Amino acid sequence: MPIRQLPEDLINRIAAGEVVERPASVVKELIENAIDAGAGRIRVTTAGGGIALIRVEDDGTGMDEADLRLSVERHATSKLPDEGLDDIRTLGFRGEALASIGSVADLRIATRQAVAATGLALEVSYGQRGRVAPLAMNRGTVVEVRDLFGRVPARRKFLKSERAEAAAITDAVRRLAMANPQVQFGLEGADRTASNWPAETGDGALRARVAAVMGADFGDNAVQLATVRHGIVVTGLAGLPTFSRANSLGQYFYVNGRSVRDRVLVSAVRAAYADFVFRDRFPVIALFLAIDPAEVDVNVHPAKAELRFRDPGAVRGAVIRAIGEALAAAGYRAASSVAEGVVSAFRVPEAAEPAPAGVRRDGSGSAAPTSWRAAGPDMSRLSGFAEPSARYDASMPAADTPVDYPLGTARAQMFDNFIVAQSGDSLLLVDQHAAHERLVYERFKAQLASGPVPSQLQLIPVVLELPEDDCARLEAAAPVLERLGLVVERFGRRAVAVRETPALLGQADIEGLVRDLADGLAEWDSTAALSDRLEAIIGRMACHGSVRSGRRLRVEEMNALLREMEATPHSGQCIHGRPTYVELKKADIERLFGRTR
Repeated sequence: MPIRQLPEDLINRIAAGEVVERPASVVKELIENAIDAGAGRIRVTTAGGGIALIRVEDDGTGMDEADLRLSVERHATSKLPDEGLDDIRTLGFRGEALASIGSVADLRIATRQAVAATGLALEVSYGQRGRVAPLAMNRGTVVEVRDLFGRVPARRKFLKSERAEAAAITDAVRRLAMANPQVQFGLEGADRTASNWPAETGDGALRARVAAVMGADFGDNAVQLATVRHGIVVTGLAGLPTFSRANSLGQYFYVNGRSVRDRVLVSAVRAAYADFVFRDRFPVIALFLAIDPAEVDVNVHPAKAELRFRDPGAVRGAVIRAIGEALAAAGYRAASSVAEGVVSAFRVPEAAEPAPAGVRRDGSGSAAPTSWRAAGPDMSRLSGFAEPSARYDASMPAADTPVDYPLGTARAQMFDNFIVAQSGDSLLLVDQHAAHERLVYERFKAQLASGPVPSQLQLIPVVLELPEDDCARLEAAAPVLERLGLVVERFGRRAVAVRETPALLGQADIEGLVRDLADGLAEWDSTAALSDRLEAIIGRMACHGSVRSGRRLRVEEMNALLREMEATPHSGQCIHGRPTYVELKKADIERLFGRTR
């Protein structure tokens, strides 16, 4: 088949396929144009998931007749001061958005500059341009897009349901609203519930907007990011490790105000939270980077959703440092959602049909009236308290002793693992094993940062019989383990001898520790990469060196643990990502018993 020149309308449709993927793509492009035009108010209206109608109104600078005509031409833009692409400071710069939209939909643009006596209107229907006509309107621009892909059935059939497309538009608006707190955003239409984000000003504008978009619970359970490194400014909000999600939908990344999806940033966030969350959980974060435009290439994706950093290592380091410093400053804090989950766990779901008075829900005989159960806790869930497992020590402070510590003063030990403490009007339950595990882990990291971990010599070496493969792996890993204070030597064909152990572990279960490390080495299947596994090894050591469940503590030991938690970063969660304590306010406890004011 001979080579031929494609017709202009087909060229435009192919180009539109790169920019206009779905209705949310149209909304994104139009809002970015409005922001670049200096808008202080943007209102988006949709119908039919954006397929039937998209209207974006702004109060920006508007356009004159010449600019209006050029705006629907391909590769026409006002966003580049010259022909270079190494200093892009606007959101849109390709000059293809309106031209692409006009080739696959009915497009109408109405605009007016502040100095103009009247506005102007221009219509483009599937690539066919109409005439510019006068129109009475306020300053700004109104862009209407109707019947998207109406004459391109091959594209229309790949769109999702109206509800799914409406949700995608909501997400696009949310992302742009989050990055521009100085702009008022409104989102409405017959296919959705109206949303409004008022303009925010002042030093707390970004935090207020992020909390408004992502929810007040995120604002209450997030720490502020504020770091400058290698000329890279990192700001935003990072959720506490115990405030995590089952997917990555709660992660938002911005570079110079542009919402992006970037592997470097995703990897940096994962690394920064590696010590604090489960592998199958995702932290919640709104991350904003300000970087020299010359150091980033935003021209690598038609929809400008991806970019390329000139020095990805510097960006990764800046993000990890910013998150690490913020989480360390949070200290022992744990997410308030942990306590909310505890309270909700005691709520009894209402039955479809209430049981007759005097009859139990399981149908067995009469008992006390059941009407109180709807508001009170399910007492069957408290069956674990039937046996007297709590310990009381006469040396414990009296109930009316003033409590000034953030994590309170120990009152009792439950089930030989949970410390009950009181702080002001709060009751705290502390998992002694999980908490001490985190404390030992942080001590390990601090000692390792200043050199080899101090060790203590075993008076009699501990000899363990292990499979020959495990012995070989431990022997190969011996130099790395020695840096951590664990000296292991080969002791025959199927045995190893442990001659020194980390001093901070004290009387640890050495046999269990070595066997656990052998299992880990078999899982990692590479001793060459052990230097990258130090944190995993330290975590296993900390688990075996911490206060075990089932150990009874004296009141002095319990209070000492609480005080050390308050002074140790990240002590609000163990190394596996679980919370180390739960705080219940007096009001929460009263709700459990149906006591409302």
